[in-house]
Amino acid sequence: MDLANTYEIYPVSDHAITLDFGQEINAQTNQRIMLIFQVLLEKSITGIKDIIPAYSSICLVYDCKAVLKIAGGISAYDFLKRLLDSLVIEVGNNPGSTTGRNLKVPVCYHPTLAPDLMLLIDTLQLSIEEFVALHSNKIYRIYMIGFLPGFAYMGSVNEKIISPRKQSPRTIVPAGSVGIAGAQTGIYPFASPGGWQLIGRTPLEIFDANKKQPSFFMPGDNVCFEPIALEQFYEMQKQPSKWV
Repeated sequence: MDLANTYEIYPVSDHAITLDFGQEINAQTNQRIMLIFQVLLEKSITGIKDIIPAYSSICLVYDCKAVLKIAGGISAYDFLKRLLDSLVIEVGNNPGSTTGRNLKVPVCYHPTLAPDLMLLIDTLQLSIEEFVALHSNKIYRIYMIGFLPGFAYMGSVNEKIISPRKQSPRTIVPAGSVGIAGAQTGIYPFASPGGWQLIGRTPLEIFDANKKQPSFFMPGDNVCFEPIALEQFYEMQKQPSKWV
């Protein structure tokens, strides 16, 4: 593969640089991003303040003065560009693999917790049982965390249940709500506005700012959904930490 033609590197601001492999969403590209993310974490390079992986790109936020101290006479941007170029080659020559966690997430698909489910199954001409099976009988890759702290973008849902975002977003979506937008599925970590189609809810606590690792999910994790009854949902909701 000619790696030189598969990516670009460009500045986002005077203190941020992005490595971009394009707009396509697929596991292979995301795997490459996560490998580069892991290497950058291990290297712990002076001056890099934040590393932000996404579906097919990774952004470095940096302190110019700190990076200049190790840049060897070139600009901070050029130093980091050369670093990213070298990491693309390194990962390309040593593909390896990232070790994401395998997570099982209980979800209740009862209509009282899934305000868009009945309309969706009518539109898609599916029964509730068929819809739930199509959504839960898959292992989803977490491609990125974004939109809200702890909000995991997972893909891809079965083509039979791909659904557009709502034309008018809700002002409040309850914490734990499971939604679909296009081919993606995700869980709202706390109450917030949102425009995804709501098809269920998990009793698990997805984000806790008081924990050392606040987000329940991390990029690269693999997630499967386990359907639970309404009674189980309310029982588990009483002690969400017990089930993690």
